[in-house]
Amino acid sequence: MRGMLPIIVASLAAVAASDGTAQTYPSRPIRLLVPFPPGGTPDSNARAVTAAMERGLGQNIVVDNRAGANGIVGMETVAHAPPNGYTFLYTTVAFIINPAVHKHLPFDVVRDFAPVTNVALGLGYVIVVNAAVPAKSVRELIALARGRDKPLGYGTSGVGNPQQIAGELFNTRAGTALMHVPYKGAAQAMIALLGGEVQAMFMPPTSALPHIKSGKLRVLAYTAAKRWSAMPDVPTVVEAGVPGYQFDGAWHGIFAPAKAPPAMLARFQSEVRKAIETPQVRDFLVAGGFEPIGNTPEEFRQFVATELKKWAELAKIAGLKPE
Repeated sequence: MRGMLPIIVASLAAVAASDGTAQTYPSRPIRLLVPFPPGGTPDSNARAVTAAMERGLGQNIVVDNRAGANGIVGMETVAHAPPNGYTFLYTTVAFIINPAVHKHLPFDVVRDFAPVTNVALGLGYVIVVNAAVPAKSVRELIALARGRDKPLGYGTSGVGNPQQIAGELFNTRAGTALMHVPYKGAAQAMIALLGGEVQAMFMPPTSALPHIKSGKLRVLAYTAAKRWSAMPDVPTVVEAGVPGYQFDGAWHGIFAPAKAPPAMLARFQSEVRKAIETPQVRDFLVAGGFEPIGNTPEEFRQFVATELKKWAELAKIAGLKPE
């Protein structure tokens, strides 16, 4: 028993230290890394949520944009960051898609990250075309794509992101050969679409809405199973003539480096949930076509495991192979 006493004392001290750390956390600003350029939907949502979190945490949250390679640059930064509860990743479902389309990632999405919470679920994308494109419906877009010698191009924010899977799934279901044209970010892809460099995009509704209202873009369909309440006159892709096509939009979630203290992750998740339950943030997310979630780290971990299988299968159906 005497030999066990030092071990028991040390264990109790460790528990006490852990509790003390959790009670004083956070004691300095937190960095939230967004692995995409400023101005896009992930960046806008992250800033809306964190602005509402700062008061509850009593510390600033610094949003750090580290774009590149479909988010891989920023994701790697977080994977290798100290697991001390002061660095987090705000990312999209691209986090889960990357393993399905890249053979050699500089991290493992399961081993190197700790799930914190699913901030929001995307409910669908809109299919939009440049106003100069002579297609006013999905059927007309299909006919136009099939009748051209030069393929119609659709822009995305990079290789292996949800927009590409949405586009290639459309090609599979509709029998078209729209050409994927990747850009360094959503803003660059949008500029290309508005300038006529590409003819179409599959994208979050919020990003497209101002340009639809201005007449620069034309919306043809919504990719989810049901019509979007904010655009009740826009048909789903199935209603527009493509049987079997459904694409629920990307989710946004928060991760930490693996082995970050669970008590700190729980505290951070709690503040995320409080933030997205405020009317201002909730209305912002809903207006953008998202459903606020804010689940626990364990619930999010189970969700991520299911999503890894789902998106690997979707990438396979869309004809995407790891490169």
